[in-house]
Amino acid sequence: MGKRNREKRAAKKRARQQRGANPPRSDFGVGPHGPGCTCGDHPGAVPPVELLGRALLDAARTGDPAEASACASELAGGHFARDPHAVGAAAGLVLLRTLGFMWQGGWLPTDLWEITRRRADPTITSLLVDTIAADTAQHAEQMVHERWAAQVRQLEADIWWERDRPHLQQWARRNALTVEQALLATITLLAQLVELPRLPRILPPPGTTARRATTAAAGVDQKILSRVRALLAKAESTQFPAEAEALSAKAQELMNRHAFERALLDADEHQPQTATSTRLWLDSPYVDAKSHLVAAIAAANRCKSVFHADLGFVALVGDPLDLDITELLATSLLVQATRAMVAEGSRISRTGTSRTRSFRQAFLVSYATRIGERLEEAASHAVDPQANDRLLPVLTDRSRVVDETFQEMYSRTVRKSVSISNGEGWQAGRAAADRADLNVERRAVSA
Repeated sequence: MGKRNREKRAAKKRARQQRGANPPRSDFGVGPHGPGCTCGDHPGAVPPVELLGRALLDAARTGDPAEASACASELAGGHFARDPHAVGAAAGLVLLRTLGFMWQGGWLPTDLWEITRRRADPTITSLLVDTIAADTAQHAEQMVHERWAAQVRQLEADIWWERDRPHLQQWARRNALTVEQALLATITLLAQLVELPRLPRILPPPGTTARRATTAAAGVDQKILSRVRALLAKAESTQFPAEAEALSAKAQELMNRHAFERALLDADEHQPQTATSTRLWLDSPYVDAKSHLVAAIAAANRCKSVFHADLGFVALVGDPLDLDITELLATSLLVQATRAMVAEGSRISRTGTSRTRSFRQAFLVSYATRIGERLEEAASHAVDPQANDRLLPVLTDRSRVVDETFQEMYSRTVRKSVSISNGEGWQAGRAAADRADLNVERRAVSA
């Protein structure tokens, strides 16, 4: 151990001793134990579950791998030998409580899964999914919002372990880990979670609000959805860019026509306009450029967007159906844009240096700009001129509700511009989005 590390450990020990006379309260309502695992201060006594949970959380908050390893080692040693149930129960308790804090902080199940899989290995991610399953199982079905439950199902977060025994030991055996490794994984996951910022609240956490019965239709009509998915699947599979863009534009037109028909139906039934939010996570590389494509698709579908560059997702605010359209098209067009970009190959300057990154950045931003223009054109084709007088007031009211909701969630945003240093990439991206005549005949989607 180096001199600096020894000095740090000595300073932490002195601080713990000084706090002993006036122990601080923690999230678990216990103290005096400070950073790291200091449960060994009471040899011979079986430490309570609360104290063990505090030790795990404190080790996570230090952000120090050495402290995390020391805590896992100590808990897996004497404490686990004396009371394995208490150690396992403490791990489950602290994870569930931390998850509850994350829900209050605006995070959703899919959000935590997305950020964890990007920052940790699959084993840690599986621990998160199990904790989400345990958290959901605490609540009656009617106390879990439909969208929340759908995310849990999508993650396949199910109770697979015997619930009368602590999850930790069963999870460790399933993943071929020792108890010490499982405890270290617990601390690692906690460390990932406690450093995350608060987000705007989108859905009520489980157990806080009962589901409300509604007679209003929600989401995309399944027949329309199947036709749109078939179009987008063809667009993603074809090797011809012109055909891919034409199919995507037809999907946009079809879904917009459906959205406008639904808007008129809501107006006839005097349904109030509503707005909600969702988050679309982006994969590296070129996350900034990809966010421009999502923003362009959102704008073409009457939604507002804000990019969380530090986390890697675009938050979307809009009518629920418009959000469905935006998310479906964005997912497909991101695949198509990436494929078209890669097909352009790499770029080398005259001096032999790589210009691939600047080329691809420019390509994606240009692609996004032109796709946005073309989607706007496709959306205009979906409007029945005879319905304009009835549709305009509805869309105006919807726009007002979306703006108000966006302002409530994001009162302070900064408009960010992007600089393009590769003209060749800009031209290639625009050409890739501009090859097709988007006025595809209606028979193309009649099947």
